[in-house]
Amino acid sequence: MNKLYYDNSPLLGKIRIPGDKSISHRSVMLASLAEGESHITNFLSGEDCMRTIEIFRAMGVKIEQSGSNVTIEGKGVHQLAEPAVPLYFGNSGTTARLMLGILAGLPFFTTVYGDSSLTRRPMNRVIHPLKKMGASIDGAKQASYLPLAIRGRDLQAMTYELPVRSAQVKSALLLAGLFANGDTTIMEMAPTRNHTENMLRAMGVPIEVQDEKCITMTSGHTLRGKDIEVPGDISSAAFFLVAAAITPGSHIELINVGLNETRTGLLQVLQEMGADLKISNVHASGGEMIGDIEISYHELKAVDIGGSLIPKLIDELPVIALLATQAEGVTTIYDAEELKVKETDRIKAVYETLSELGADIRPTDDGLIIRGKTTLQGGSTKSYHDHRIAMMTAIASIIASDEVQIDDLSCVAISYPEFFSHLDKLLGIQLSE
Repeated sequence: MNKLYYDNSPLLGKIRIPGDKSISHRSVMLASLAEGESHITNFLSGEDCMRTIEIFRAMGVKIEQSGSNVTIEGKGVHQLAEPAVPLYFGNSGTTARLMLGILAGLPFFTTVYGDSSLTRRPMNRVIHPLKKMGASIDGAKQASYLPLAIRGRDLQAMTYELPVRSAQVKSALLLAGLFANGDTTIMEMAPTRNHTENMLRAMGVPIEVQDEKCITMTSGHTLRGKDIEVPGDISSAAFFLVAAAITPGSHIELINVGLNETRTGLLQVLQEMGADLKISNVHASGGEMIGDIEISYHELKAVDIGGSLIPKLIDELPVIALLATQAEGVTTIYDAEELKVKETDRIKAVYETLSELGADIRPTDDGLIIRGKTTLQGGSTKSYHDHRIAMMTAIASIIASDEVQIDDLSCVAISYPEFFSHLDKLLGIQLSE
């Protein structure tokens, strides 16, 4: 067991958040499919993103990495080589779902698999529409779960209405559309993160968006290599934003954070709750908005969170639930069924974790109901092998009245290897040499 106790110490200072995980994945995929060289800066070297790099290396792409700088010599969409071994996705749902869209159109055979957690996550939401495009994908349970076998072939263009709010499904179909015989149109229930569209457009592929929810990608265009600056990951920044918002005496600044409007739901929630939040130095790079976020402790009030806001903060909901325990009143999170099919059932995991720490919280079929303000206690918790649950628990331990124990923290490296060193820095904890 790992023991965490910070005695309500305030967070003070300034840090630069590591690169956005979603954009890091996409930068490797599209740069590998492009013609010409791409240079990526502020790349996130977490385990998930490294899986994506290794997959394209296995298909013959030359990728050189020095820390957070990555250089890729793109092969073009028709020059990748059949991998000699099965491709391993590890724990990365983004790698799995987006790669299925790419592999469906490549002219060779591949088998793919993941770790025990990813193997339990549904893939049929991607596979069903890919088969409508003519993809040949086979596996157990009607090819609904990993491992899978893909026989790449020419794909048919289509118009598809997404039955779920998922940027991963949308992105997989757009990537498959690169190999299709015509224009690809995706219609969404509500706008989801648009990093794939932004990067495709920046690399020379025309993308038209109507009414924020109808995306059409024009076929027949070649991706061109490009220099890509990856902004800081707002989903990683979320843990420190919440920590400062709920810990008396805190004042922090997070530098160069991505402010894509499809990802800033947490900032909206913080502002509606009454947080002392300021955004400055806003600028654009590669189709993405970037800026600095400053936040100080302030008394908070409860809000309702649901509807079209959910896709803009789906990954942040665990730490938002923690935020709600420190807001006066009842916070209701709804329309968040997607939480059940993440690395773990996050509705259950958040409920069990925060309940153990003394929160007044109740799960529902599609979310959580949290009554605040509550003094959190110590307790013994599990990470569920889920990086976001582990980091949420670490933040909760800052304001807990006693020691918090958690069974495993190694999963944090999946998305934020520097998390604890950054947390120590903001808490003023001197690191040993």
